[in-house]
Amino acid sequence: MRSIPFWPRWLGLAGLLPGTACAVAAWFGPAGWVEPARSIGALYAALILSFLGGMWWGIAAGAPAAERRRTLGWLWIAAVVPSLVAFACLLPWALGYAMLEPVLVMLGAAIWLSLGVDARLASLAPRWWMALRVPLSLGLGAAALATAFA
Repeated sequence: MRSIPFWPRWLGLAGLLPGTACAVAAWFGPAGWVEPARSIGALYAALILSFLGGMWWGIAAGAPAAERRRTLGWLWIAAVVPSLVAFACLLPWALGYAMLEPVLVMLGAAIWLSLGVDARLASLAPRWWMALRVPLSLGLGAAALATAFA
């Protein structure tokens, strides 16, 4: 992580705090904290999943014009998918048709799967991109799963 610039490193790590706090609250807090921790954890995971799509959109928009036209159609599409997945995961729960455990599992898995898109960005992203993205995605995905199974 030392190769990652100061602000992305520390702000990225700070971004793990809400998900981790939800997992800790669900596992070790009073019984009455489990459902609120799951709700907040699911909302936060969905928010971050959407944020990842926004980062990809920004990378696509900042790419050289020739590359945007020629090869980045997949990235524009991939950039929209996280928000749609987050919405699809939360909608049944928001309408009262789903429990939070499967919602958190799907969101955690989606965050882990997002690393596939991150890996394909190697030619456009900073050199330190994957050194930051891997621990953050693994950490938040694990926090979502831990919260689900509390």
